[in-house]
Amino acid sequence: MISQGAHARTSTAAVATAAASLFAPMPSRGWRGWLGPLVVTLVGGIVRFTHLGRPDAFAFDEVYYAKDALALLRYGHEQQFDDSANELILASDGNWRTIDVFKDDPAFVVHPPFGKWVIASGEWLFGVTPFGWRFAVAVLGTLAILMTARIARRLTRSDLVGTVAGLLVALDGMHIVTSRTAVLDMVLSFTVLAAFGCLLLDRDQVRRRLSIHALGPPGPWGPRLGIRPWRCAAGVALGLACAVKWSGLWYLAAFGLLTVLWDVSLRRRLGVSQPWATTLLRSAPIAFVAMVGAALVTYVATWTGWLVTAGGWGRQWADGTDSIIPAGLRSLWHYHGEAWEFHVGLTSDHSYQSSSLSWFLQTRPTSTFWKRLEEGDPGCFADACVSGVLALGNPAIWWIGSAALLYQAWRWITRRDWRSGAVLLGILAGWVPWLLYQDRTIFTFYSVVLLPFLAMALAMTLGAMVGPPGGPSSRRRTGTLVAAAILLLVVALAWWFYPIWTGELIPYTHWTWRMWMPTWV
Repeated sequence: MISQGAHARTSTAAVATAAASLFAPMPSRGWRGWLGPLVVTLVGGIVRFTHLGRPDAFAFDEVYYAKDALALLRYGHEQQFDDSANELILASDGNWRTIDVFKDDPAFVVHPPFGKWVIASGEWLFGVTPFGWRFAVAVLGTLAILMTARIARRLTRSDLVGTVAGLLVALDGMHIVTSRTAVLDMVLSFTVLAAFGCLLLDRDQVRRRLSIHALGPPGPWGPRLGIRPWRCAAGVALGLACAVKWSGLWYLAAFGLLTVLWDVSLRRRLGVSQPWATTLLRSAPIAFVAMVGAALVTYVATWTGWLVTAGGWGRQWADGTDSIIPAGLRSLWHYHGEAWEFHVGLTSDHSYQSSSLSWFLQTRPTSTFWKRLEEGDPGCFADACVSGVLALGNPAIWWIGSAALLYQAWRWITRRDWRSGAVLLGILAGWVPWLLYQDRTIFTFYSVVLLPFLAMALAMTLGAMVGPPGGPSSRRRTGTLVAAAILLLVVALAWWFYPIWTGELIPYTHWTWRMWMPTWV
C-alpha cells in the first residue's frame, strides 16, 4: 500500500515533470532571431514607402479621413468641410495650421477617432499632403510585417517559418494598398495583431514562470498563475482596435475566450482535477477585468478631444440634466446610439462592394484610384495609359492560403494543435461576423485584418510540408521544392501586380493583362 507521503511525492514529481515541458525554448537567441524578420520588413518598407505620395490626389475614402484628421488637429473633433475642400487642400502648401476648409458646424461621423488621429499624426509631421496623410499608416503597415514574423516565430518556435510569414505579408497587394492609403483598416489590422502578440507573450510568460519554479501537488485548484501584464497590454490594444472600428469588439470577445481556453489547457496539463471550474472561478473574472476594463478605459480615452471641447457633434446633448454620470459621458453614449442606427441601416449600393463570402477568392477587389491618360499626355507614350490602384490581394497568398486554412483546421480537429486553433480564431473573428450582414455595404479590403493570420497559416503549412529536421531526406527535399515554388510564385505575382498596387502609370493594354477576372474591373 502506497503511503500518503509517497503519493504526495509522486504527484509533486509528476507536476514538476509537466511544468518543465510547458515552455519550449526559442529557436535562437540574439540577432539570429531578428535577422530574417528585419530583412523582410525592409523589403516591405521599401515597397510601401517608394512613391508614397502617388497618386497625388485623394484615393477612395481619403476624401473623408484625411480631412477628418485635419479637423482633429484643428478642433479636437470632426468638422463639416466646404464642397471645394479637396481642391483647396491639394493646392495649398500643406500647413495644417493655416488650411481653412471647414464650415462652422461639427460633423456627425460614425467611426471612432483613433484611426483618424493616427492619420493626423502624419499630417502634423509632414503636412496635409498625400504623403503626409499616408505616412503614419505606412509606418504601421511596415511594422506589421515585423510583428507578424516575430509572432509566427514565437508561435512555431521556428525562425524560418516566422520569416516566411513576414515575407507573405510584405508581398501581399491588399496589405500594400491599405498601407499606402489613409484609410482605417490598416490601423485596425495593426492593433488586432498587436493584441494577439501580447496574448502570446502572456501565454509564454506564464508557462515559463511555472517551468522554473518548484510546484507542489496540483490539488483541485492548481498553482496561481501570477501577475499578467501582457493581458492588460492586449486589452489596451483591443481598446484601440475598437476605437478604430467597432468590429474590434469581435476580436475582444474572441481573444478573451482564447486566453481563457489557454488557461484551461495549462491547468489540465498540470493535472488540476477541475480545470474548467478552476479557470472560470479563478482566471476568467480577472481576465475580464484586465482585458475588457483596459479596453474600455482606452476606448474612452481616445475620445478625449471630443470630451474636453464643446463644439463636437452632440457634445452638449446631456448638458443641463441631473445625473451622477458626467454629462459628457452621457452625451457620448447618445452619440454612439445615433452611430449604431446609421450602421445598421447602411444599405446603399456601391460599384465595388463585395460579399464577405467572396473575400478569400478575391473576386471583387476595390479600386481606390483610377486615372486614364491619352497619347501625348505627360508621361504617356502609348495609345492610352492608366494610373490605377486596385486593392487586390496577392492571388498566390489568398488562394493557396485558403487551402492552408483547411489543413490547419484539420490539424486542430485531429491533433488539437493549439497553434492552428489560435490562427483559425484570428481568421474567424474577422470574417464570420460579416456573414451576418449580407445586405450591408462592405468591401473586400476589410479582410486585410485577416491577412497576418492567413500568412501565418500558410507559413505553418509550408513548414509542415518541408517536415521536421531529421525527417526522411526524400520527403524534406520534395517538400522544400514545393514550398520554394510557392514562394517564388508569390514573389513573381508581387512583381507582376506591383504597378496596379501603387498607381504606376502603365499602358492601358498592360492594365488589361492584369485583369484576370471580369469582376476585377
